[in-house]
Amino acid sequence: MSQLTLMGVLAHPDDESLGMGGVLAKYAAEGVATRLVTATRGERGRFFDDANRPDGAEVGRVREAELRAAASVLGVRDVRVLGYHDGDLDLAEPREAVRRVAAELRRARPDVVVTFDPMGAYGHPDHIAISQIASAAMVAAAAPGDGDSDDGGPPHRVAKLYFMAWDEATWIRYQAAFKRLVSRVDGVERVASPWPHWAITTRVDARAHWRTVWHAVRCHETQLAIYGQLDRLGEDDHAAMWGLQTFYRAHSLVNGGRGVETDLFAGLR
Repeated sequence: MSQLTLMGVLAHPDDESLGMGGVLAKYAAEGVATRLVTATRGERGRFFDDANRPDGAEVGRVREAELRAAASVLGVRDVRVLGYHDGDLDLAEPREAVRRVAAELRRARPDVVVTFDPMGAYGHPDHIAISQIASAAMVAAAAPGDGDSDDGGPPHRVAKLYFMAWDEATWIRYQAAFKRLVSRVDGVERVASPWPHWAITTRVDARAHWRTVWHAVRCHETQLAIYGQLDRLGEDDHAAMWGLQTFYRAHSLVNGGRGVETDLFAGLR
């Protein structure tokens, strides 16, 4: 069997470590090729304590460097940054955005793709946008190309698509360690939206790799004003935070049913 490939299609630097670091570290350690597409450079994110904050371009440059350092720690082989502006991903021209992600799918030829759920975890517009773009790009990547030199190559059919799907227990643990996650969009407050435990299709135990993920999280130095309180967690809490990862199997060409998977590559091995 040819080498299996996992790709994350995410919105911001640090999504890879906080959102799916456990599976990236676990599968990389097992010899799976892991790859990452990140839509923005996180220009609007925190920059240390935000005192003497530089312009957005410099924030983005630093955060991209942090992303690449974290990805290296996690064993990710390839990182592509699309360069959309942080906070405006839902304003991107849809056909272009889908075409660009489809081109990355054709280049990397992943078996499995992981992205945000349709609710964007806590309603973040960029998270919602990348979920929609990634889902559409899977269809586009499998269709015959238009001959564009930048279309990534011959068509590629992704076998499985997963949404990161945090259940209530995970959100309680996560927000206790960080803060209450809120997005305010068009004057409406959006908060974390747990998935019902019965809707989780896939639970991956990556607790053996929690130290690797924590190391990757700490690569995002500009964000440590938020993450610093994690230093107070004990080893069991760290292991649960970074190692117990839950997903919703949104698309599969190789398996199905209501039995809970323990492997993103179930049906492919």
